[in-house]
Amino acid sequence: MQNLFETLIVAQREKVKRCASEIVPGLTDDDLLQPNDFPELENHPYFRYEEGVLEGLMTARMAYLAKERDS
Repeated sequence: MQNLFETLIVAQREKVKRCASEIVPGLTDDDLLQPNDFPELENHPYFRYEEGVLEGLMTARMAYLAKERDS
C-alpha cells in the first residue's frame, strides 16, 4: 500500500508542476513550495484544485503510516 501512495504522490506532484508551468513558465520546484508568491497561481482554481489533490494524497499516506505504526 505504501508503494501505491508513493506512485500516486509522484504522479500528482508532476501534474501540479506541469499545471503551474503552463500558468507561470520557468517555475522551479522551490517556487512551488511557496505558490502564494505568484498571484497567477494563488488565484488559479485549477492549480489550487490539483495542489489540493496532492495535499490530500500526502495526508492519506500519513494517516495510513500512522495506523500501520500503531497496529
